Amino acid sequence: MFGLGPSELIIIAVIVLLIFGAKRLPEIGKGLGGAIKEFKNIKKDLNVEEGKAGKDAPAKKDPATIEARVSEKVVSQVPGVKKALEVKNKIDQVKKIVR
Repeated sequence: MFGLGPSELIIIAVIVLLIFGAKRLPEIGKGLGGAIKEFKNIKKDLNVEEGKAGKDAPAKKDPATIEARVSEKVVSQVPGVKKALEVKNKIDQVKKIVR
């Protein structure tokens, strides 16, 4: 697994435990598992859509669709990201006005 031995994995686990604490580790694991599951679902959906398009017409690979879907899921599931995007949009508007 990436050339890491058992001793390196134990050291990484201890560092993560010290940084995040024992109470946060289950939340982090649940979040990572949900993200992996969502990526697999999106990949599966894109493969199905490409299969349908391949039968009727040549399949067009659109990398923006997977990026848009993932960003939409992240924004909908993580409230801090939504707030950060709102702030970024306001800053962009101010920059346009200043120029």
